[in-house]
Amino acid sequence: MVEYQNIFTQVQVRGAAEMGVDDYGTLTEERTTTTGFSNLLGWFGNAQLGPVNLGMAGLASLAAGTVALNIIGLNMLAQVNWSISEFLRQGFWLALEPPSPEYGLSIPPLNDGGWYIIASFLLLVSVMLWWLRSWQLAAAQKMGKHVFWAFGSAIWLFLVLGLFRPILMGSWSEAVPYGIFPHLDWTTAFSIRYGNLYYNPFHCLSIVFLYGSVLLFAMHGATILAVSRFGGDRELEQIVDRGTASERAALFWRWTMGFNATMEGIHRWAWWFAVLTPITGGIGILLTGTVVDNWFIWAQEHHFAPAYDGSYGYEAYGTYEAFIGQED
Repeated sequence: MVEYQNIFTQVQVRGAAEMGVDDYGTLTEERTTTTGFSNLLGWFGNAQLGPVNLGMAGLASLAAGTVALNIIGLNMLAQVNWSISEFLRQGFWLALEPPSPEYGLSIPPLNDGGWYIIASFLLLVSVMLWWLRSWQLAAAQKMGKHVFWAFGSAIWLFLVLGLFRPILMGSWSEAVPYGIFPHLDWTTAFSIRYGNLYYNPFHCLSIVFLYGSVLLFAMHGATILAVSRFGGDRELEQIVDRGTASERAALFWRWTMGFNATMEGIHRWAWWFAVLTPITGGIGILLTGTVVDNWFIWAQEHHFAPAYDGSYGYEAYGTYEAFIGQED
């Protein structure tokens, strides 16, 4: 019997390559036939590589995504006069920016944001086709669509940032630039422009679910590793035929905090916490600038942020605008 003595112990099961279940011919012919094994990957998951099933949706997604990334990369390369060394040196600071505000929702010239619009369209096509592919593969294997909807929650935030909110604001300039540090700079400037995003209640909820997801996954992973020697890693068996691993795990958490999730229930907790992170975040972004112009003032008006007395803050000047003018 293999004993899991510490968090570093890992057993890699190695046998003949698993080609997948018979799915009655649906999408079977679109799978590759080559497989391999990797000891390195075996430290983190299953050591087998392949087969891969892309299908028409997957191939089209990769093609559109590749063209989009090439447009972004070539625009960045042009900004450093086609110098590979400068591209590598300045890569974190380079960006493909959205069109200027004067273009509104029109299609600008290529070098004034047109390339950004084209790349964004192709990226949108790529992401949506990959989303479709996740549904097709789940349906072919008679699976639930939980992965499809989880991916959709991330796509919701992606669409809010790059499509829904710019349309509601009437300008493509509201979209996020492509680039590492420019992306982060946009986030900071966005928060400052609208009165500190930390006072956005949906942003607060998003952070709660983000940190909650981290805690839940860490707790769950630790619990299963802790009872692996009792078969806790065979969770499906533990769900339908509760054994000593489930009993010990439940006992630990009841003793710790008076409540325990089940072998199945913990995955529902984790799924909802993770999915609600981009959903609530997207709602908060969508409301910013369209419904609420300044989250700090909104928070004060709704008793969410402290309202300072006349000796501090903009109340001493009558209006927020007068306070800003005084500071200048």
